[in-house]
Amino acid sequence: MTTPLILHPDRLFPSDPGQRDIARRLYGAVADLPIVSPHGHTDPAWFADNAPFGNAAELLLHPDHYIFRMLYSQGVPLEALGIGNLQANPRESWRLFAQHYHLFRGTPTRMWMDWVFAEVFGFDVQFAAATSDDYYDRITDALGADAFRPRALFDRFGIEVIATTESPLDTLAHHAAIRAANQSGEWGGRVITAYRPDPVVDPEFEGFGDNLARFSEVSGEDAFSYAGYLAAHRNRRAFFAEMGATSTDHGHPTAATADLSDAEAEALFARVTRDQVSAADAELFRAHMLTVMAGMSLDDGLVMQIHPGSFRNHNPALFARHGRDKGADIPMRTDYVHALRPLLARYGNEAELTIILFTLDETSYARELAPLAGHYPALRLGPAWWFHDSPEGMRRFRAQVTETAGFYNTVGFNDDTRAFLSIPARHDVARRIDCGFLAGLVAEHRMEEWEATDLAADLACNLARKAYRL
Repeated sequence: MTTPLILHPDRLFPSDPGQRDIARRLYGAVADLPIVSPHGHTDPAWFADNAPFGNAAELLLHPDHYIFRMLYSQGVPLEALGIGNLQANPRESWRLFAQHYHLFRGTPTRMWMDWVFAEVFGFDVQFAAATSDDYYDRITDALGADAFRPRALFDRFGIEVIATTESPLDTLAHHAAIRAANQSGEWGGRVITAYRPDPVVDPEFEGFGDNLARFSEVSGEDAFSYAGYLAAHRNRRAFFAEMGATSTDHGHPTAATADLSDAEAEALFARVTRDQVSAADAELFRAHMLTVMAGMSLDDGLVMQIHPGSFRNHNPALFARHGRDKGADIPMRTDYVHALRPLLARYGNEAELTIILFTLDETSYARELAPLAGHYPALRLGPAWWFHDSPEGMRRFRAQVTETAGFYNTVGFNDDTRAFLSIPARHDVARRIDCGFLAGLVAEHRMEEWEATDLAADLACNLARKAYRL
């Protein structure tokens, strides 16, 4: 027995008939606008090499921690899914995914995957244990065709620009190859990088000392002296900007910032570069470096993204076996009002600076983040993100933020994913939810429909272009 796979044209629109009609019209005006993806984690090697993707499991299962965190929660070992296990049979891993696909009912992952199955690969029956092999064979066969190579899919999806995320230690060789393809006319896709300095800013990051040694090598500066360390950041930021970067990205445990004197900072740097570092010193150094990075952004024009509040690698056994980014990051409560004050006292009034704040703590939207972004010229709010990249999460974001910060102190939508094929699905969900929200304002006569039409386009791509200087 198989069940039809149907993507209802009115999915996610309001149930009220009048609002639904308005949402349909608004969505019709933005559905085919280009995708602007300013914050993500797709692999630039895909677009540099343009090699065929290997098989269904390699493309759709292995990069997507939304999928394997759910499966792991139900007792499915990551090794059985082919994570950290080169001996795993990808077809068997795919079958295991299919057998457990019911676990994703009602989740954003289910919506994204069904979109990919229907729109990208043309399936008209649902993914399940009974259809697993057919799905695997058809997807894997399709991936061997030129139309399913990374660059062809990039163009097919209507992606205007996508930003990947790299460490300062990265040579950006793949971005150089993409640039060469652009310059030769071989391919016109715009793939840029973003500067993610966590490995050399967080003293508690694994291998911090080795990372600083590598930082010295790639920058040509002595990253073990405080002056040389700052010079290394300026050097690498300039290189990233030359390679297309328009933003930096900071994933700290908390939103703490500090503004130390040069003498205090130099003494702290000496302490955090020792073999043993206290948790208090590590936190103070991360806090100080956020303020330093804001100052550098004011100088070089790179937009600054701060996304705190994740307890990284919460599962120590899983981290020991598989490393980071395996679905074991857990949201925490986050204070923004007090934590950001040192940085904002120094740079918050700078209209030429853009700092985009994200949160995993929804309780802070109306109480802290919307009032802060609704006041400080330097601040903008990132969209509902990660655990809240969902229909209800997006609705809560708009409901709690709009009255205080408005729409134009937000930055549209970003997909923040390693799962390349889900990018258009995620943007489609965001556009449908925003059109539904705007339809409610029109129906209540709080906004004219022409205004909502303008806003729908701004939320779909214009605000991201402006905020990220694209």
